[in-house]
Amino acid sequence: MASWRFEAIGTQWEIETTEPLPESARAAVTAEIDRFDREWSRFRADSEVVRLGREGGGFASADARPMLDAYRGLSAATGGAVNPLVADSLAALGYDADYSLVPGDPVRAPGAWEQDVSWTDTDVTASAPALIDVGALGKGRLVDLVAAALAAVPGDLVVDAGGDIRVRGSGVRIGLEHPYDPTKAIGVVDVHDQALCASAINRRAWGSGLHHVLDARTGMPVRTWAATWAWAPETMTADAVATALFFDGGVELAAMWNVEWVRMSTDGRVQRSPGCPAELFVTAGPSHPSGRN
Repeated sequence: MASWRFEAIGTQWEIETTEPLPESARAAVTAEIDRFDREWSRFRADSEVVRLGREGGGFASADARPMLDAYRGLSAATGGAVNPLVADSLAALGYDADYSLVPGDPVRAPGAWEQDVSWTDTDVTASAPALIDVGALGKGRLVDLVAAALAAVPGDLVVDAGGDIRVRGSGVRIGLEHPYDPTKAIGVVDVHDQALCASAINRRAWGSGLHHVLDARTGMPVRTWAATWAWAPETMTADAVATALFFDGGVELAAMWNVEWVRMSTDGRVQRSPGCPAELFVTAGPSHPSGRN
C-alpha cells in the first residue's frame, strides 16, 4: 500500500491506497479539507462559524443539514449533554482558538440551541451571535468527504484522521488503544468497508482532569467514561456515537442508528454492544448503561 501523510485541521492524517495517489487526487483532497476548515473551524479567525459567533447571520454549506440533523439526534438522546453551542464552554476551560489551556470558570451551553440555530440543505443561520462547535462529529464528516473525493481512485483505500478511520476494500486490523497506556490495546478489530471512530479523555487533555469531552449542561468534562469506540458504515455516524457513548442515552442511540461499540470506564470496566465485532483482551461487562457523568 502507498501512504500519504500530512497535517490538517490540527491532527495527523494518513491516506493509504493500492497505488500512489496522482497529484490531481491529492489536490482534490486538499481543496475539500480547506473548504471544510474555512467553513467550520472555530480555530480560524477567518472561518464562517467564527463570523457567526461574532455577528450571527448565516453561510452556505452542504454540510449543515447532515451535521446539524445528527446533532439534533445526539442532543435528544443525551438529554442535551451533546450540543453544538458548547464552543464557549470549551473556551472557558482553556480549549480556545489560541489553545491557551488556561482554565476559567465553567460555562453552560445554551440548552435550547435549536431556537438560535436553523439550517436547510444548503445553509445554516444563527438568529443571534452563536459560536458553533462541530467537534462531536465534524472530523468524521470530513473523513467521509475525503473518501468521496477519492471514490474514483481504484483499489483499496484507508483514510485515517487521528483515529477516525474509513476503510474501503480489503480489511484492516486495528488495535483499540488503552486510554491510560498508549503502548497497549484493550482489543483488536477487523474493519472492512466501514468506519471506526475512537474518542478518549487522554486526547486533548490539559490541567487537572480537564479534557475536550464536556457535558454541555454543566460545562464540565465527563468523569465516568474514559474511552469509546464505534463502528458504522459512515465515519460521521461512528464519530457521533463515539461521542454519545460518554453520556446516558448513548447506548440507546447506538442501537437506534445500528452502530456497534465498545467503551471503557475511568475505573477500568468495559462494555460492548451485543453484536460488537472486536476481539477484546479484557472481560466485558453488561452491554447497558451504568453510572452517570
